[in-house]
Amino acid sequence: MRATTFLRLAALLAVTARLAGAQTVAITGGTVHPVSGPKIENGTVLIRDGKIVAVGANVAIPADAQRIDASGKWVTPGFINSATTLGLNEAGGPQFSGGYNDVSANGTNGIAASFEAWRGINPVNTYIIPARQEGVTSVAVAGGNGMISGRIGVIDLVDATTVAELFRSGPVAMAGDYGNPGNGSTGARAEYWAKWRTLFDDVKAYAARRAAYEQGNSRDLAAPRSELEALIPVVNGQMPLALNVDRASDIIAALAFAREYSLKLWITSGAEAWMVAKEIAAAKVPVFTGAMNNIPQDFGALGQRQENAAMLRAAGVTVVLVGNGPGDEASFNVRNIRQEAGNAVAFGLPWDEALRAITLAPAEVLGIGGEVGSLAVGRDANVVVWSGDPFEFGSVAEHVFVRGRTFTSKSRQQMLVERYLTLPPGYRRP
Repeated sequence: MRATTFLRLAALLAVTARLAGAQTVAITGGTVHPVSGPKIENGTVLIRDGKIVAVGANVAIPADAQRIDASGKWVTPGFINSATTLGLNEAGGPQFSGGYNDVSANGTNGIAASFEAWRGINPVNTYIIPARQEGVTSVAVAGGNGMISGRIGVIDLVDATTVAELFRSGPVAMAGDYGNPGNGSTGARAEYWAKWRTLFDDVKAYAARRAAYEQGNSRDLAAPRSELEALIPVVNGQMPLALNVDRASDIIAALAFAREYSLKLWITSGAEAWMVAKEIAAAKVPVFTGAMNNIPQDFGALGQRQENAAMLRAAGVTVVLVGNGPGDEASFNVRNIRQEAGNAVAFGLPWDEALRAITLAPAEVLGIGGEVGSLAVGRDANVVVWSGDPFEFGSVAEHVFVRGRTFTSKSRQQMLVERYLTLPPGYRRP
C-alpha cells in the first residue's frame, strides 16, 4: 500500500510540474537584488524558457508574458543550502514508522570516498517542499560519518520522480573529517593525521602503478581500489576536499596538510575559524559555517561564537552560510538557512554579504556560479519574490521559481492544517 501511495504521489507531482512548465514571466516593480550587481529599485526580472533573459529598471515586456506585480516586495536569487542530507532520511530512520536513512556508507575503516549519497535521494521526500517554500531552490547533498564520507552533489528542488530530474551537478567535492580521530578508527590526532598521509601517498602510488596493482605486483594499500580511484581527482588537486574541522589548531593542521599535498581545501563547520582567519584568508580557503549557535558541542569547539561569519568575512575569507543551529538543519530544517543569514547580520555580517553567502558565494564555490546564484542574463531562473526582507522572520516567499517553473504541491504540514480547518459534520466545539 505504501509503495502504491508513493507512486500516485510521484505521478501527481510530475503532472503538476508539466502544468507549471516553461513560459515567459515578467516580475515587475520590485526591489531586485541581483547579488552580482547593485540592487535595482522598481526593477524587472524577465524569465523565458527557464532562463533569465533580462534584468533591469527598463525592461521591455513581451505582450504574452505572465506578469507578477512585485511592487513593495523584494526579489532575490533562490537560496542555496550547501550542507544538507536532504532527501536521504525521513521519520528518524528505519526504526521509526518505516522511515529510512541513506546518509552514511559503511566504507572501509572510515573511508567511503566512492560513496555518492545523492544517488539514494527519495525525490518525494517530504522535507523538499517545505524547503522550497522557504526560498531554497538548490542544495548540496553530502554523505554522513567517517574519515572520508563520500562525494558531494548538488540538486535543485523541483517536483520530480527520479533523481536525474533533481540533479544539477556532481561530484563537486569530497567530504571528510579532520578533527575526530575516531572517524578513522584511530586513537589520537597524530595517528589520525598520519593515516591521512598514508592514504594519500597510497592514492599517488596506485595512480602511478595501476597496471602493477591489477597484476597483483604491489604492496597492500590503505584502501580498496574503488576508494583509491575516487580519491585520485582530490590528490591531483582537481576536486576540492571539504574537511569538517572546528578547533583552531586542527584548522591550521588541515591547511598545512592541504599545502603539503597541493589540495583544494574547504573548511566546514569551523567553530573556531575566526581565531585563525588571517591564515585561512591567506590560503584562499572558503569556510562553510553558521550563525545560529554559540554553544560548543565538544571541547574542540569551545571558541564557537555567532560573530564567526562576520569576522571571517572581514578578514577576507569567502564565507558560505550553512545550518549550525538545533533541530536537524541538514534535513528537516534545511529551510532555516535564511534564519542563519539573518542571525549572521545581527552578529555583524553586512546584509549584502549575508545574501551573497547563501546565493552567489556557494554557487561559485560549488562550481555552478555560471548557472545559478545571481539574477543575471543567461542564468537559470531560480528566483524568489519575498513579501519583505527575506531575513526578517515575518517575511514569506510569495513566488518561488526553480528553473523558471513554479510548483503548487503542498507540504504535509499544509495538508494537515487544511484537514482540520473544516470540522466534520455534527462536531461540536468544546
